[in-house]
Amino acid sequence: MEILWAPWRLSYVSRAGEEKETGCFICKALEEHPEKDRENLLLYRGERALVILNRFPYNTAHLMVCPVRHTGNFLSLLPEELAEIDSLIKRSIETLKKAYNPDGFNVGLNLGRASGGSVETHIHYHIVPRWVGDTNFMPVTGGVKVIPQSLDETYETLKRFWE
Repeated sequence: MEILWAPWRLSYVSRAGEEKETGCFICKALEEHPEKDRENLLLYRGERALVILNRFPYNTAHLMVCPVRHTGNFLSLLPEELAEIDSLIKRSIETLKKAYNPDGFNVGLNLGRASGGSVETHIHYHIVPRWVGDTNFMPVTGGVKVIPQSLDETYETLKRFWE
């Protein structure tokens, strides 16, 4: 039997069945002092938008770009917010290319529960790096996705390349 190492999943698995955390994790990360950005996986704080690692990633180095303002209504985004979000999506892709050299990206957002959105109250764009061959038999036959790097290591790698 092969062991899959995913230590960050323990906090998620151990809370299964408990009430969900109240409040917005994105806003909570912003409210914390910047010295806690690493702990909160907050990679970049902008004036109108931010970049944060997904705590439960689909793939290694899965980032989210979000407006600073708490809104779940895409149509309410201001032109200035959209401009900064677009700029940070571009910078995120550039950083991921330098740090991980992926073959492609999935970039997008889910609006509403019906679309698969798990956080409906705070809009966030997903930026998921992809590599040729990163989809294999594990997710198909075993229902398991292997993430080969810890979130702490991913954060440190991206922080170096971001700056």
